[in-house]
Amino acid sequence: MLGLKLATDPRWVNIVESNIEEILTDHAWCEQKAATNAITIITYNSELEDLVTELLVIAKEELDHLQLVHNIIKQKGLVLGRERKDHYVNELFKFMKKDGSRNDALIDRLLFSAMIEARSCERFKILSENIKDSELAAFYRELMISEAGHYTTFLGFARKYTEKIDVDKRWKEWIEFETSIITNYGKNETIHG
Repeated sequence: MLGLKLATDPRWVNIVESNIEEILTDHAWCEQKAATNAITIITYNSELEDLVTELLVIAKEELDHLQLVHNIIKQKGLVLGRERKDHYVNELFKFMKKDGSRNDALIDRLLFSAMIEARSCERFKILSENIKDSELAAFYRELMISEAGHYTTFLGFARKYTEKIDVDKRWKEWIEFETSIITNYGKNETIHG
């Protein structure tokens, strides 16, 4: 469904379980960045009423997820650490086309967003199926479903609003690029790391 070519090795969960505080802190900041990304897209495309309406829902959901993660951190007696850099997302950001028309920029930003949601969804699935903590397993299953919806929303808007970009062709380029970098990740106790 997600089109990703390389699956995360389930043994990544062993790394995650070695430092739950780190994965939860990283996850919290991923949710904050996802909300900020949705708001950024709204800011630059405020005339697209249906896009604004739907991305406001996504931004709120991402903030709700941040709050849920923060609640889990507190319940476990842990502390939300400082913001982490997400090297995976930074590499994807560099792949995003920054030239061309305003519409071209929108389409690539939507595809960038869809890619992050796809990989996050895949990681949440791995967590939900393999983590020993049953509460976290259930939590990540719920988030997996949410991320899948966000993925399809971003991809759908890219297809709807394209003016001249072949979205399916460009999405294949995104998939190929993501495949070329994902082998560098899955070795740390972070959502994309």
